Amino acid sequence: MTTQTTDETPADTAGTPSNTAPADRQAGRKTLSLRVSDMIGAAAIAVLLAVAITFAVLWHSASGTLAARDATADDNQHAERVATDYALAAATINYQDANAWIAKLKDGTAPQLASKFDAAAPKLTEILIPLKWTSTAAPLAANVSSQQGGIYHVDVFLNVTSTNAQNSTGTQTTVTYSVTLDKNADWKITDVGGIDGALPTK
Repeated sequence: MTTQTTDETPADTAGTPSNTAPADRQAGRKTLSLRVSDMIGAAAIAVLLAVAITFAVLWHSASGTLAARDATADDNQHAERVATDYALAAATINYQDANAWIAKLKDGTAPQLASKFDAAAPKLTEILIPLKWTSTAAPLAANVSSQQGGIYHVDVFLNVTSTNAQNSTGTQTTVTYSVTLDKNADWKITDVGGIDGALPTK
């Protein structure tokens, strides 16, 4: 009697691919896809932020430049206006009231300059009164020639009409006043040149 032995070898499942492998790979691809999308979104936000920051910096810089330019223009106009008003007053003379004219020469000036006009007043009146000198002025132009540290130099151009005992009809001349102002001292006038151009020569 022959005995048959049947060897039943269990199925080798070690090499059999798992049914879940494709799903894992798909899950991996989805994760990778999400990460790329996130990176693109972050990059877009970074670009937008960079553009916004650049625009803000440029706007701030432009605003500062415009503000500085406007402030400079305002100061120049103020200096020209003060210098013109002073020059007009200085060029308007009436020999019958020489003291009032001397007072106008001192108006708005620094103490040191005012004292110089006080010292020169007797000589000025000695010239004006005998000649019966009168003069009026009209502004032509004014220009800030230089500015440094709040010290403004302004050239004022006037058309001056003058009369005297020898010429009652009047003559016209163009006179230039050089006025120096100190912004740091409430726009006081510290120096004046050209006054002699509106006065008679003795």
